[in-house]
Amino acid sequence: MPLDKEQVRQLRRMKEKHPMPEQDPKERIKNFDEVPFGYDAETAVKEATRCLQCKKAECVEGCPVEVDIPAFIKLIAEKKFDEGIKKLKEKNNLPAVCGRVCPQEAQCEAFCIRGKRAEPVAIGRLERFLADYELEKGVETPPRPKSTGKRVAIVGSGPAGLTAAGDLARMGHEVVLFEAFHATGGVLRYGIPEFRLPKEKVLQREVDYIASLGVEIRTNVVVGKTITVDELFEEGFQAVFIGSGAGLPQFQGIPGENLNGVYSANEFLTRTNLMKAYLFPDWDTPIKLGKKVAVVGAGNVAMDSARTALRLGAEEVHIVYRRSDKEMPARAEEIEHAKEEGVIFNLLTNPVKIFGDDDGWVKGMECIKMELGEPDESGRARPIPIEGSEYVFDVETVVIAIGNSPNPLIPQTTSGLELGWKNTIKTDEEGATSRKGIFAGGDIVTGAATVILAMGAGKKAARAMDRYLQTL
Repeated sequence: MPLDKEQVRQLRRMKEKHPMPEQDPKERIKNFDEVPFGYDAETAVKEATRCLQCKKAECVEGCPVEVDIPAFIKLIAEKKFDEGIKKLKEKNNLPAVCGRVCPQEAQCEAFCIRGKRAEPVAIGRLERFLADYELEKGVETPPRPKSTGKRVAIVGSGPAGLTAAGDLARMGHEVVLFEAFHATGGVLRYGIPEFRLPKEKVLQREVDYIASLGVEIRTNVVVGKTITVDELFEEGFQAVFIGSGAGLPQFQGIPGENLNGVYSANEFLTRTNLMKAYLFPDWDTPIKLGKKVAVVGAGNVAMDSARTALRLGAEEVHIVYRRSDKEMPARAEEIEHAKEEGVIFNLLTNPVKIFGDDDGWVKGMECIKMELGEPDESGRARPIPIEGSEYVFDVETVVIAIGNSPNPLIPQTTSGLELGWKNTIKTDEEGATSRKGIFAGGDIVTGAATVILAMGAGKKAARAMDRYLQTL
């Protein structure tokens, strides 16, 4: 039954989002199952009815992949779920992923008119609802367009590469996607824990959808080593998109970072997620973890690492961050989940040395207390060490989660590319590089950023590549 006018009025006046049910914190730290359960149909319809259907939909301006947000939400409110998912996928090839890991609060929801006087519409939760609805009933593949006869190579199967590949295939081009690992997804598979993004239930089915559009996927190919970009052109590809991400971990350069028991977040999460260390010994990859764990950093990767450590059996997990809670870059939802699960936050604290035992294993970490000064180049308050405030606390495992930069392999083996900071590739606004026929997008261009920004870059580059191919 459709909602009557009074029910609609009441929902439109509702100030808060409809809450999303989730696992109890005491139970979820014992498993790797997904934490939020998602909306059911009734809740989704009610939340969709909160949307004001603004004539000037500012929320769309905040969406890097240009989804017609009011349109798909209106279809949910009208209980037209099949039409809603089609509308959503006109622009977004990975809605089930985005509905889970996109920072909607800083993107589309930040522009929502409702958010000026109340909580914005739960756009991300509604996107997830439609995507999960389709996954449950069966994913439909749109008809393939007539082939253009043009061949395109996509390097990297992360969010930028998958988006570019899907869009170019829907434009009629022959697309081959190259992935260095044995499984596709890039950071979506190796960087995001199972409890935030289920791999087989969600990610693999989204990748399968991209393949169903006509994209050929070749794994275990390290472009820059197995084959170079120049050799791709020699093989007959007429354009190349580089979306190889930012997989090179950064360290602080402090004494003791080479001790056993110190992980980069990349290694820690890759071993756990991609190589399924959380299923050891049923899977071959173990991961040694002490009872007390310190995670350095406070972004989403740091929260993922800390929450993963708890699930792997750590008794005490600390986030060590040199600024205050106001400057933490992680999503508010991830910070709240970490706190609920018992992660301890050591704020205004910076490591200066890691200590080891006689066998070379971590046994402690020296930190110094910090205070905040004037804003630095990032716009955040600069952390300043407080002289004489050093202290040591016992810790057996340290995970460094302070950022990543691009692997230099492709920039070093591809001539004619203008490079930027730490092996990033310079492009114009549409993703074109300094070399004709080569385009790039995502973290290889920006440095480590969000999934949705990488997808937006892949979408822009796909359009630019289509225009370029038409000139050949």
